[in-house]
Amino acid sequence: MPRSHSRRLVAPTAFLLAATIAVLLIRSGLEAGTSTPTTTVVVPTAPHKKVRTTKKTKTTKRTAPTSGPRFWTVQAGDTFGVIATKTGVPVATIEQLNPNVKSTSLFIGEKLRLR
Repeated sequence: MPRSHSRRLVAPTAFLLAATIAVLLIRSGLEAGTSTPTTTVVVPTAPHKKVRTTKKTKTTKRTAPTSGPRFWTVQAGDTFGVIATKTGVPVATIEQLNPNVKSTSLFIGEKLRLR
């Protein structure tokens, strides 16, 4: 293969490498919520070199709140998971108290029952 053909492949190859690294980093971030105490991310910098970083994650137990808001007004970016994190009310409880609301179709300004 002539040199001009191999030079044309450098940019697409670099793009694919960067996209693969981004997917791996995003995936490791999503898996950080699991019960594993550490997450290792391998980032290839050269064909034969590997850089390893270790990130410790905390596992916390959630308890049912005894006080707090009885209702939640949906804001932009809210999901049942986000609301559960902000209020301390488990997702299952939010789903039980709001049977007519689908977690995939929340509307800004909509009121959800929390207790």
